[in-house]
Amino acid sequence: MEEAEERHQVEIKVYKQKVKHLLYEHQENLTELKAEGTVSMRRAQKDHWAQEMELRKDMRSLKVELKEQELANEVVVKNMRLKQEEEITRLCNDFERQVKEIEAKYNKKMQMLRDELDLRRKTEIHEVEERKNNQISELMKNHEKAFSEIKNYYNDITLKNLALINLLKEQMEERKKRENQLEKEKADLLLHKKQQQETLQQTQEQVFEMQKKLAHYDMDKEALTNTKARLKVIQKELKDLQWEHEVLEQRFSKVQAERDELYQKFTKAINEVQQKTGFKNLLLERKLKGLLDVLEKKEVELSEVFAASNLDPGALSLVSQKLEDVLSSKNTTIEELQFQLARVCKAHNDMLQTLEAKLTAFGIPLDNLGFKPLESPVLGQALGQGPAGLVAVPT
Repeated sequence: MEEAEERHQVEIKVYKQKVKHLLYEHQENLTELKAEGTVSMRRAQKDHWAQEMELRKDMRSLKVELKEQELANEVVVKNMRLKQEEEITRLCNDFERQVKEIEAKYNKKMQMLRDELDLRRKTEIHEVEERKNNQISELMKNHEKAFSEIKNYYNDITLKNLALINLLKEQMEERKKRENQLEKEKADLLLHKKQQQETLQQTQEQVFEMQKKLAHYDMDKEALTNTKARLKVIQKELKDLQWEHEVLEQRFSKVQAERDELYQKFTKAINEVQQKTGFKNLLLERKLKGLLDVLEKKEVELSEVFAASNLDPGALSLVSQKLEDVLSSKNTTIEELQFQLARVCKAHNDMLQTLEAKLTAFGIPLDNLGFKPLESPVLGQALGQGPAGLVAVPT
């Protein structure tokens, strides 16, 4: 273990020395590289400055050349403008000369055409005048011929018109006579017309009245038609109602017969129940009254026995105890009888209420029974107020 540690320590020292040696070499390399970089950078800066100086010289020379070229171009442009102006002046002179030549040429042609047209117009006018003179001479001949014919024609017409005038004068005289006669007839006709108008007015008034009557007649006729239709409907409804009335009457008679039968049965049942209830109530009342009388007698007898016997207090208490037991049993019996009586009275009252409800449901008044039902008294009231076997009084 110690040897391994020693070897390990030795190896560590060796590695440390190697690392120091490498660091030293690395430092030297860095120094050399920095020196080389500085030298190369200075050399590059010098080259850059030299190139920049050359470029500036080139720029100056290019600017000088550009300036010279601009001056040369300006001179060329001026020369070209002068040449263009000279060419334009020459072309304008040529165009003006050509225009003048063309105007002179066409003016000459226009003059020749105008002379030719004037000659043609004069020739045509001469021909037209000759044709016009010929037509005028022909028209004058035709006019003279037509005038002579018309003159002869109108002479004939004049003669005929004179004859016709004489004839018309005669006819006028006859017509005047006829007109006078017609005037008289007209006056007669006007008088007759006036009479006819009065008659016509009266007739129109009568027609107007008749039209009114006719309008009322149409309205009445329409109303009559509607009334007849409604009458038919009402008659049909009346027949239906009569048939329903007959059916209802039959049903009513049937229901009335059933009601009478039920009423008789119900009355019979009521009478039987009333008789039974009254009889039972009477028996219970009599039994209760008899028991009360017996109880009073027993109490009187017992008091007399106590007074006459002169018993000692112990025997008296024993007898009193027995007597109280007997009295309590009797009281129990009385209470049971009163309970039965109350139950029967309640059943009777319920039956009366049911009877009244049924009579009201069937529409039968209570007065039609012939008697007035009486309600049975309940506990705490006097019992047996009615006659024996009856629980009602006649109305």
